Amino acid sequence: MTKLTEGAIEALSNGGGGNDVVLQVANIRKIDGGNGPPRYRVMMSDGRHTLSSFMLSTQLNYMADENKLVPNCICLLKRHVTNILKDGRRVVIILEMDVLKPAEDVAGRIGDPIPYTEGQGKGPQAVPNPEPRPPLQQQNRNEMNRGFSKDFGKKAPSAMPSTPGGSSKAVPIASLNPYQSKWTIRARVTNKSSIRTWSNSRGDGKLFSMEIVDESGEIRVTGFNQEVDKYFSLIEVGKVYYISKGSLKIANKQYTSVKNDYEMTLNGETSIIPCEDSSDVPMVQCDFVSIGDLGNREKDAIIDVIGVCKGVDEMTRLTTKTNKEVSKRTLSLMDMSGKVVTVTLWGEEAEKFDGSGQPIVAVKGAKLSDFGGRSLSASFSSTVMINPDIPEAYKLRGWYDKEGHTMEGESLTEMKGGSGGGNTNWKTLSDVKTEHLGHGDKADYYTCIATIVYLRKENCLYQACPSQDCNKKVVDQQNGMFRCEKCDKEFPNFKYRLILSANIADYGDNQWVTCFQESAEAILGQNAAYLGQLKDSNEAAFDEVFQQANFNTFVFRSRVKLETYNDESRIKATVMEVKPVDHKDYSKRLIMNIRKLAAQ
Repeated sequence: MTKLTEGAIEALSNGGGGNDVVLQVANIRKIDGGNGPPRYRVMMSDGRHTLSSFMLSTQLNYMADENKLVPNCICLLKRHVTNILKDGRRVVIILEMDVLKPAEDVAGRIGDPIPYTEGQGKGPQAVPNPEPRPPLQQQNRNEMNRGFSKDFGKKAPSAMPSTPGGSSKAVPIASLNPYQSKWTIRARVTNKSSIRTWSNSRGDGKLFSMEIVDESGEIRVTGFNQEVDKYFSLIEVGKVYYISKGSLKIANKQYTSVKNDYEMTLNGETSIIPCEDSSDVPMVQCDFVSIGDLGNREKDAIIDVIGVCKGVDEMTRLTTKTNKEVSKRTLSLMDMSGKVVTVTLWGEEAEKFDGSGQPIVAVKGAKLSDFGGRSLSASFSSTVMINPDIPEAYKLRGWYDKEGHTMEGESLTEMKGGSGGGNTNWKTLSDVKTEHLGHGDKADYYTCIATIVYLRKENCLYQACPSQDCNKKVVDQQNGMFRCEKCDKEFPNFKYRLILSANIADYGDNQWVTCFQESAEAILGQNAAYLGQLKDSNEAAFDEVFQQANFNTFVFRSRVKLETYNDESRIKATVMEVKPVDHKDYSKRLIMNIRKLAAQ
């Protein structure tokens, strides 16, 4: 028969009581949470007394919803925190609890417990003044998959640290709810946005947001206007702070990947104080999804992913619809599933990323897309970590160095009939024809290594509109002005642009391809403006550029699609990107192909 921890109810009701106490559920009642999740109030018994001031934390709601937590079942209370309400009553928030014995295996209520009322305990049974201790002991058992720092878990403090001034104890993030008024948390900032502004009919404003974490959970925090001026420069990513008196509301899951039912807003009463002793606060919490499982996830899902950076593209700059330039860079990540997915970084993350040495990259809060199969995008609210100090990273590095580096990996991002890019769908030119790429409803994308055998220099240059976002051909007005029909304007100048037809070949076949500005400049080794000057002033030098470009070998990423013109159908191949050959990677891929053939 399971023995209950006698005296635990008295200790807990006085704000003390350790963790790992055995109690019996006497009753459980559901409380409507309004617009938020429901809460469950629980009456517990230690065989001597009952206490109805227990409340399940929302992450444990599933235990009640799935009927695991029912009257008469016996439970092990592993973690809790005691909150004091405005009227002085104490509420015990259950943070972690296991069912030791289901109700059907228990012969009814144990003992003859009576409701506990404060002050009725006998002197010898009283628990020492609980002021120095509530809540949260360090947990080592299940933290390996939670993304904690390497040092976290080496020491197990007996209680949460005191807040500045020492008048109270810091409470865990998991216990926060809108019904509390006095609380202080101690948490590490894992992500901080830039300042964003808005302007509408109601006026102008600005905001920033951050994500904070402690050993119990995480929460998103947003500051507006005056709070931006007050706190933005104070907050540093990676540092630990005491935060108190923020406003809590139901989280809008559309805008955050943080796993908390609530989110916090800073206000005029909020206090944020740096914390010096921060070694026991985790660096970040992640719930990593295997790259191999991404195909089973819903489009637009927000997920955490970790992988080895097998490849990285050069940074490019795009112009948004609002005429704002933004940096973009694409990575290829592979994990132990042997699957590869592309991850797009934006803005500052794209500019500062260094993929040398094939680092381990973890992305928290990436958005899943079905663009060209499966791909991920790291938005402004995502956290990108290079070689993070977490167990998953060490495990992945060991696997990759031992055996993973010999694998080519199967790309999820680029599939036949997909509508997107990618750079791992390797084909030979004969494969493109025999597999009828481009004959489906959507264009196909592939990558090949091929050599330039002929360049058609006739009509490879045209005079284009000088506007930044327009590349349309202009009409010479014969009066020193050039007209763009699209912009409906005349300009005193133009810019040269390239459309280059090339014949490329590998060992098995050849193919005509069309190369536009960037790819044509990469092949010719000169920019369009310089070539335009040569064509007008030095025809021989212009021809020499094309001669020098012949018989050079590149990596081509191309798009193929069957197009019909004048009742004649033909495959049109357009080069999306041209890169020099990385002979080390090329040799590795050839070796892997040889091994595959040898194993057949």
